[in-house]
Amino acid sequence: MMENYSLLFAILFQLAQLLLVVLLAPLLTGWVNQCQAWLQNRSGAGVLQPYRVLRKLFHKDAVLAHNASWLFRVTPYIVFGCMWLAAAIIPIIALDLPFSQAADVIALVGVFALARVFISLAAMDIGTAFGSMGARREMLVSFLAEPALLMVLFTASMISQSTQLPRIVETLAHHQFILYPSLAFAGLSFVIVLLAENARIPVDNPTTHLELTMIHEAMILEYSARHLALIEWASSLKLFAYISIGIALFLPHGIAEAGNWAGLPLAIFLLLLKLMLAGAGLAVLETVMAKMRIFRAPEFLGTAFLLAVLGLLIHFLLGA
Repeated sequence: MMENYSLLFAILFQLAQLLLVVLLAPLLTGWVNQCQAWLQNRSGAGVLQPYRVLRKLFHKDAVLAHNASWLFRVTPYIVFGCMWLAAAIIPIIALDLPFSQAADVIALVGVFALARVFISLAAMDIGTAFGSMGARREMLVSFLAEPALLMVLFTASMISQSTQLPRIVETLAHHQFILYPSLAFAGLSFVIVLLAENARIPVDNPTTHLELTMIHEAMILEYSARHLALIEWASSLKLFAYISIGIALFLPHGIAEAGNWAGLPLAIFLLLLKLMLAGAGLAVLETVMAKMRIFRAPEFLGTAFLLAVLGLLIHFLLGA
């Protein structure tokens, strides 16, 4: 009987996390934009502006090109589903949620890659110059960023002897306090990958529409109304997912242990605090850095890969 109650509570908290991530993702984007406005001595549109944009887009009628195929139409739903799944299976409030057992780090990278492939194909489906250019640039960035991300995740996996995120979090957060030099290099690499994968400065500018600089925006220029709303929402979910991965790997303290339901309120409070700090830190980074040329992106992401490999080698050589 107790097992049935435990399973029921686990399912309820999993549903709560599903709602939490999908509702908090636009708020996180709004918080980052608001922090950037404050740092630039502007008032800003407010942290709720992404919700207003989504509401406006959902109330508009979609306009599709005559030569748009079924791939172009279904891609927003696939991308949104992939990002929601990725954000939902990352343990951010508790370790023993049902979906957390599927949070294998390699499968997680595969979910991100699946969404990227679909949005790149959809960008080329219409046949516009901007869409094809953005798809090529997106594949260039992902080709360089994914190996670095895998090396970062492998470093944490070697420490915990598992590729399951719940096991990694449990090892790093609830065992004896140990400083891992390898994670310091992995953390620097992860920050670079986060900036590149989420189309942030210095690799991309999420607010630009200049053809010489845009990457992500070039792929979604043909979308409108509900399709554009889903893609924008998916972008917020992707940023939320990457920050959640960073929290799980480098700031896992405060996540509730398996069966410790009394610790969930504290875990949610700490999660909100960590998201606020991470969003403010991201705004500071984007404010102090300038957009680099696309030809400099391989050097930037190559540095991330070297840092991640260095962290992995330090773990192998020093065991730390």
